[in-house]
Amino acid sequence: MGHRLSKITTRTGDAGDTGLGDGARVAKDSARIAALGDIDELNSAIGVVLAEEMPADMKAALEAVQQDLLDLGGEVSIPGHSLLKEERVAALEAELERWNAALPPLKEFILPGGSRAAAAAHLARTVCRRAERTLVALGRREPVGDAARRYLNRLSDLLFVAGRSLNRAAGGGDVQWKHKRKP
Repeated sequence: MGHRLSKITTRTGDAGDTGLGDGARVAKDSARIAALGDIDELNSAIGVVLAEEMPADMKAALEAVQQDLLDLGGEVSIPGHSLLKEERVAALEAELERWNAALPPLKEFILPGGSRAAAAAHLARTVCRRAERTLVALGRREPVGDAARRYLNRLSDLLFVAGRSLNRAAGGGDVQWKHKRKP
């Protein structure tokens, strides 16, 4: 890899296009670049979650997710390339089941909030849903790996459960939606 990123300002995108991992140039407002941007934003949102206090196993799982998201970005940046493996989808499912087993069943919708860490997880979940939508939109125009779509779908579920788990770890609970509020 060497000094691959030693020059940050290249001016090559000043005309509104950018380079893909395979050397092709595309418009910065293309579906592929939109998907890459949302995946990058999702990784940053998870970085915000990781800046908060949390159980060590959750921290390790979310750190692995950040690595996976870089793989996913690499996959999207090289049309036809596959980096994210089905095993990573299975790993998310296993974490999701484990974390969810420790939570009480939901009887009502919950609001994003509670502890700062839980609120950050819920925000990351909504960014993940957007990244999933843009990846699906890209997939309507060009091939996108099945594992990539499944990964983002499972990740949003994992982040929902992470929010609930983080509230419990902070000594609180879910913030309940009060659908029969009195005026």
